[in-house]
Amino acid sequence: MSGSPRVIVLMGVAGSGKSTVGLALAEKLGARFVDADDFHPPANVEKMSSGVPLDDADRRPWLDAMRREVIEAATEKTVLACSALKRTYRKRLGVDGPDVGLVYLAGSRELLWKRISGRDGHFMKPEMLDSQLDALEEPDADEGTAVSIDAPVAEIVATIVNALEEPG
Repeated sequence: MSGSPRVIVLMGVAGSGKSTVGLALAEKLGARFVDADDFHPPANVEKMSSGVPLDDADRRPWLDAMRREVIEAATEKTVLACSALKRTYRKRLGVDGPDVGLVYLAGSRELLWKRISGRDGHFMKPEMLDSQLDALEEPDADEGTAVSIDAPVAEIVATIVNALEEPG
């Protein structure tokens, strides 16, 4: 990935560990952590809490807020956890920028379902996993690095750090 970028975007569907891995990665790198879930407007949270998937129109203002965050983050090392399910979303976020790296947290449906079902108090319900998997456009190798989530968090973080340090 040609050296460690200033902004690292962790992408993936619900249950992939974006927040958990992101916090651990940020700590390891001495970086700021930003969770895109915290930027959803109340209407989006209410919609998802009711089991209704977001559409592109719902996501647009949220993605724009995340893009501003990516641009502002260029001044300091930042790890951003954001689903970024589609290529168009990733372009809108600016993940193709010169100092931005994309890491896709990849896992099987079974593992993702198990993880989502095991968490309490989150607005993203397990029943919405399939809609996210349907919307997911996995990044190509030239767009980012894919990392398996079927490992302990420390191992996932080490894999990401190693991938970021590899010349690209």
